[in-house]
Amino acid sequence: MTRSLRHLRASDLRAATQLITQATLGATDIAEGIHRSVHRTLGMPVGQSPTRTRGITGLVYRSVRATTRSVGQGLDRLLALVLPKAAPAEEAPASTPQREAVIAALNGVLGDRLQASGSPLATRMSLRHQGQHLDPQDPVGLPAGRGKVLLMIHGLCMNDLQWRAHGPGQRVDHWAALADNLGHAPIYLRYNSGLPISHNGQQLAAQLEQLLSRRPEALDEISVIAHSMGGLLIRSAVACGRAAGMQWPDRLRHIVFLGTPHHGAPLERAGNWIDVLLGATPYSAPLARLGHLRSAGITDLRFGHVLEADWQGQDRFARQPDRRRHLPLPAGVACHAVAATTADRVGSLEDRLLGDGLVPLASALGQHRNPARDLGFAEADRWIACRTNHMQLLSRPEVARQLLRWLAPSTTPAPAGP
Repeated sequence: MTRSLRHLRASDLRAATQLITQATLGATDIAEGIHRSVHRTLGMPVGQSPTRTRGITGLVYRSVRATTRSVGQGLDRLLALVLPKAAPAEEAPASTPQREAVIAALNGVLGDRLQASGSPLATRMSLRHQGQHLDPQDPVGLPAGRGKVLLMIHGLCMNDLQWRAHGPGQRVDHWAALADNLGHAPIYLRYNSGLPISHNGQQLAAQLEQLLSRRPEALDEISVIAHSMGGLLIRSAVACGRAAGMQWPDRLRHIVFLGTPHHGAPLERAGNWIDVLLGATPYSAPLARLGHLRSAGITDLRFGHVLEADWQGQDRFARQPDRRRHLPLPAGVACHAVAATTADRVGSLEDRLLGDGLVPLASALGQHRNPARDLGFAEADRWIACRTNHMQLLSRPEVARQLLRWLAPSTTPAPAGP
């Protein structure tokens, strides 16, 4: 327990208090919903609201909510006054990789709620170089004169530190070595993966444009390596940037997609089925709210939403068909897809059913039963790693070697896209 506490900051206590308050209110709502369903089934009178009870029962639940809010607000005000004096910001300990990993996971699951509530745990998007925040308004940390950038974009529930793999007694960053071999400056993106992918795409497009306006010589050429959700994010950012007439997309040369669910992931579709099943009876219907806690970023992975039009005006928890607007691969950019399978060989039953454990091969390779939705990666721009799961795509040296073959200037392939 003591070892776990050393990764926490004093400010995390305030954020934890806010989360506990919200969780208690949510649990109270679920309990009252079940209570109301029982009353209605027994023919007892219920309140006008579809989720509230009446009489003494309703009074008890209202009292629980009022007390929870009162205690939560009181603790929040007290901690807001006490914590800055007890642990000034300039004396706060440096964040550890363990703490950052927990925060990244929390943002992936609840990131949209954290941002909406103003939680200090909500991750703000930032470009990072050599472990430091790279301010697009003042990018002094970016090396001058190299002109080429390799941008790494992580996936759901992750952060930029997790590109580094554990080697014998050390952490190995294949991607920094790859950037060095290519003569590129490595830049990592950190973002709140619980927000809608289209929102993150808009933010990334704006930050890259700001960076280009401040240091155009440092962004002469941009290549991107994107893992999982990160691949959807960069497609969204390019579409947003081109629609707004931004200049940075014209400097984009390569995009490598590592296990990106271009056409969605079965686990999120399974989560949507659970919502439907729980809502099938009056007793279990209130429990469906538990599934509704998952973030917009997660529900975007059901079909692979990249544009605001893909989800705007729809109930993201409703069971419905794939209504995405088809977005081709960026024209004039060499696009490459790496997929993984836990099977020993491509074409086995395990390979077809499981893929890398999270993303099926067809989705990672952009293939679709409807030819109009197929992304059309060229054969030379597709590569499959066997005996590899979704997370191992970040640590396998053979994956980095394949990327070097694609990205090295002497073997640059023809651009993909129409």
